[in-house]
Amino acid sequence: MADYLDVLARDAQLRLTTSYYEELGEAWGGRRRSLKQSILGFTKAAVVAEIKPQSPSSGLLLKERDVSDLAQDFALGGAIGISVLTEPAHFLGSMENLSLARKRVNLPILMKDIVLDPVQIEAAAHAGADCVLLMQALHDRGHSGYEVETLIEKAHSENLEVVLETHTVREFSSALDSSADLVGINNRDLTTLKVDLRTTAMLLESCSAKFKVVLSESGIETPEDIRFLSRFGARAFLVGTCLMKARDPRLKLEELVDSL
Repeated sequence: MADYLDVLARDAQLRLTTSYYEELGEAWGGRRRSLKQSILGFTKAAVVAEIKPQSPSSGLLLKERDVSDLAQDFALGGAIGISVLTEPAHFLGSMENLSLARKRVNLPILMKDIVLDPVQIEAAAHAGADCVLLMQALHDRGHSGYEVETLIEKAHSENLEVVLETHTVREFSSALDSSADLVGINNRDLTTLKVDLRTTAMLLESCSAKFKVVLSESGIETPEDIRFLSRFGARAFLVGTCLMKARDPRLKLEELVDSL
């Protein structure tokens, strides 16, 4: 029986047979922004705030909120960057949401999707992203017809940075030796959807992060969570669901940014 990561990959492969990543309108012509350098130069908790319309575990999150206004709230709340879900089948994301956020804010924007093919990286660049997320597990399982380094090189050729996401010690060790600009640690096990913040702690204790910037992802809800993850060497924190659920996302974000 396929686990959830396999389901996400299967649906991504089906989506690549459509024109989803090709009918995008006018290309973004502005300059790229470095998420990595923004993190390294930040003196508070470097939070990447995520626009996540829906979560498989929490249901509908965006509701009546306007994506452009939400992006602006995240910028005003102190986010170091904005992650935009563009996966439509399970997260109700869209390339349009990425374009809307790009037009509203000057922060680095991360395109978060199930990326298997260079056409998705081209779409990210076209829509105005500055960074794209790749997942080591997808390549280890053979879901992509491309080596992870091939997609990293493609992103760099489009002037995009790469977050290479990991969940296990083996994936993390491999990512540290890659040419990815940042290494993500997903506290959520995408095979089961269970979350454990100790995943970040365990991986950072198992391997020296060397010179990589480590982004901890998923399950982060409180200043205490950020302080815990920071103690083990996480330099940045991707926060989605708790901000989307907050009555006042900007106020919640300010609380997290001020946690260090």
